[in-house]
Amino acid sequence: QLQLVESGGGLVQPGGSLRLSCVASGFTSHYYVIAWFRQAPGKDREGISCINTGDGSIYYVDSVRGRFTISRDVAKNTVYLQMDSVKPDDTGVYYCAARTDADLIDVVRSRFADFESWGQGTQVTVSS
Repeated sequence: QLQLVESGGGLVQPGGSLRLSCVASGFTSHYYVIAWFRQAPGKDREGISCINTGDGSIYYVDSVRGRFTISRDVAKNTVYLQMDSVKPDDTGVYYCAARTDADLIDVVRSRFADFESWGQGTQVTVSS
């Protein structure tokens, strides 16, 4: 099973930026979809962005499109989430997760279901 470790969370002011990292190890498949999820206080966890580690294709939900950027560094086995123009509504615990042998269309159609491996999460707080 893939192991995932997130880092980079913290306190940031509205309009500021933050970059989250997700380092993966223990590969057992040829490719994965790595997604970022967040869970705001009192709300369900939601998928917000994902990337196919094989071909680099990317998807964002509407609430973060144009403000967040997901990317990968294959050599470092790392997926990043660059968060710009953050808002108080972006506050929450951010998780990265992996789904094996899937394409982005599978993830989008399933509404970010069936992710098998999860990191421990990193807290992001947007506040002045």
